[in-house]
Amino acid sequence: MVAAFFSSLGPWSWIVLGLALMGLELLAPGVFLLWLGLAAVATGVLDWAFDLSWQAAAICFAILSVASVLLGRMVTRHPEEEDAGPSALNRRGHALVGRVFTLETPIVEGSGRIRVDDSSWRVTGPSAPAGAQVRVVRADGATLVVEQA
Repeated sequence: MVAAFFSSLGPWSWIVLGLALMGLELLAPGVFLLWLGLAAVATGVLDWAFDLSWQAAAICFAILSVASVLLGRMVTRHPEEEDAGPSALNRRGHALVGRVFTLETPIVEGSGRIRVDDSSWRVTGPSAPAGAQVRVVRADGATLVVEQA
């Protein structure tokens, strides 16, 4: 029953599906539905040109969908992003490694605090008085590991 309904619509069903998918791209941006929509429109054109059965059209759509998504990824890839390395976004502590700061509170029993811009960070390291210069060695979650500068 579904197969009969689907085949009765002919190639226009693929073209309408493709245009609907491209229209949905406006509601859910991400450029994924665009490639599926183009695959559906191409399937409709092939169905019109070669009068495909519904099974052949579905297989053609599946193949064209995979091909168009892969082609779309190649076209929209930014080479400069690949060379940039891991992003420091949401890893602010890692961006502080190597920088030197002044202790806000002394490091007593391995724990103290430094001020970085408008925030205060917990630090661990060897004992040092308030006002001493320390270098951030690594970030351990929200705690910075420091050494004497």
